[in-house]
Amino acid sequence: MAAALEVFAEGGIAAPLSAVAKRAGVGQGSLYRHFPDRVSLAVAAFEDNVAALEALAAEPACTLDDLLAVITRQIIDSVAFVDLVTPYTDDPRLVAIAERVKASLAGALREARRADKVAASVTADEILLAVGMVAALVAKTPAADRRERADQAWSLLRRAMQP
Repeated sequence: MAAALEVFAEGGIAAPLSAVAKRAGVGQGSLYRHFPDRVSLAVAAFEDNVAALEALAAEPACTLDDLLAVITRQIIDSVAFVDLVTPYTDDPRLVAIAERVKASLAGALREARRADKVAASVTADEILLAVGMVAALVAKTPAADRRERADQAWSLLRRAMQP
């Protein structure tokens, strides 16, 4: 898993699986015996990211800003993570991951609406779209500047979401 996370962080979700096998010190056959395809490996590699979001969302004091801060850190660490939570395919494994993240965001979004911090019309799907937009920007930014660029993007998007 560590090798997959590193390779996906460097090359995105489309990084060669041969690079994962090489970094892990195993043959490609061994990799494919455990993970029959790229999506299986990516889902397994990023399960901890999704579980961390779900655990945070389950905390009573969790806010939308808390969740977005964790997602932003995950994006900065590996833009490949966003390929899982904003899938552009009908692969049921990716859709299930996206639904888990969206469910985590939905609860915090309801609380943000109640506190009048987010416009009532903003949906969890739109928040997930914003996450994808920030991730696309971060992916094209040099690593040293990613935090600042992500913060700038969220500042702009938060103003657009205000009531």
